[in-house]
Amino acid sequence: MSLLTELVRGLLDGEVAVVDLTHTLSEDFPTLVLPEPFGQTAAFSSEVISRYDEKGVAWYWRNFTVGEHTGTHFDAPAHWISGRDVPDNTVDTMPPRDFIAPVCVIDCVAPAAADPDFLLTPHHIEQWESAHGCIPPRSWVFMRTDWGLRSRDDYTNRRADGAHTPGPSAEAVRFLIEERDIFGFGTETIGTDCGQAHLLEPAYPAHTLLHGAGRYGLQCLTGLNQLPATGALVIAAPLKLMDGSGSPLRVLALVPR
Repeated sequence: MSLLTELVRGLLDGEVAVVDLTHTLSEDFPTLVLPEPFGQTAAFSSEVISRYDEKGVAWYWRNFTVGEHTGTHFDAPAHWISGRDVPDNTVDTMPPRDFIAPVCVIDCVAPAAADPDFLLTPHHIEQWESAHGCIPPRSWVFMRTDWGLRSRDDYTNRRADGAHTPGPSAEAVRFLIEERDIFGFGTETIGTDCGQAHLLEPAYPAHTLLHGAGRYGLQCLTGLNQLPATGALVIAAPLKLMDGSGSPLRVLALVPR
């Protein structure tokens, strides 16, 4: 109990800050657009049931519709074909222990600003480790690009040939899984893969390799500029949707001051 008591004391006295890494889920938040004839995810929409009126004099509530992969959201292994046979691969069967893990934040702001198609490579990861130490096993790795601070018009950065957003190379994903045993990978862009990931080998390596290895993804994060390179703890608990391939969620980081 002493560990929990110390954590509570740290939260109460401000020694531990709570940082919200989540975008507000609203009708105008961009969604991933797939080429035809593929199905499309639903954008967020809502309708008021009552708001202190004749339909409910003392209460306010709404119905809402949203896709599993809309807004800041969690990717479970079942989201990708490579993870379809992984045990406990949906958000309702994942071990709750997996919702809390330490995080390493790799700063890619400058190269991503210079090149929207920037790819994180093992070389970049090793450069980061030379300054901050080896990535511990079973950690989240977040790729900071400050993409979450962009305007809605610039966020998806779509052109005639598709989206142009940064992400990890296939070699980086393999390195993080096989050499560093990461827990999952998170990005500030609309997906864990880069916008042109269909051109990589394998295509969509973050999805293909991470989920095939039973690892997780977080995307549409924001506020990574408020996290240290190491030392923060992430709480990311998706909704317990039966057979859910993913879920919108509130991602929080506990950061020692």
